[in-house]
Amino acid sequence: MTMKSHYPSYNVMDEQNEWDSHTQSIVNARLHREYVYRFLIPLEAETLRAWCSLLVDDNRGNLIQFVLCHIDHTLAVNKGEGQRKLQDPPAQILVRKGLKAIDEAGWTANTQPFFQMDHQMQRRIMQQVSEGAYPATEAWDGIPQTTLFQKLLTLTIEAYYSHPVVWSEIGFGGPAYPRGYVRTEPGQLDPWEAVKHS
Repeated sequence: MTMKSHYPSYNVMDEQNEWDSHTQSIVNARLHREYVYRFLIPLEAETLRAWCSLLVDDNRGNLIQFVLCHIDHTLAVNKGEGQRKLQDPPAQILVRKGLKAIDEAGWTANTQPFFQMDHQMQRRIMQQVSEGAYPATEAWDGIPQTTLFQKLLTLTIEAYYSHPVVWSEIGFGGPAYPRGYVRTEPGQLDPWEAVKHS
């Protein structure tokens, strides 16, 4: 995918001096890539890398690596889930077994790992999983496909759209604290907000 921003001259990091030091450190940390996983094993990470890249239609390494690190951290910390249905497995089990089943789907469909398949075949499998329609195999036993799809989608989106590069591309001005907004009427922008280019 070729990324095209409506805000090509906007960089949210130019505003970081307006943030408090704690906020600066959190946002700046998102710009650095990490490769050490605490939960994911290498095969799971590569399967997840392909899956997440497909979900957001973006294959930029630094962004997808940030997404993987976020998901890995979330699963390693395992704080709990307020929205999980009683019959669904916990996130750690859901994702671990789900990634194994997705990898198996690649081998079944094209005798290769999911992450090495072409995007069209990956999309076909993803579509089936999202609809809960992928053919049942032993690997999928106990893994609700639509629940897995929603969990991976949620984890991916919350990470992807918290990255400063994506903030700049969508014109998000970053944390408003402690500066706050002055102009609150529809269509009005504060001087530090992004201006859309047509």
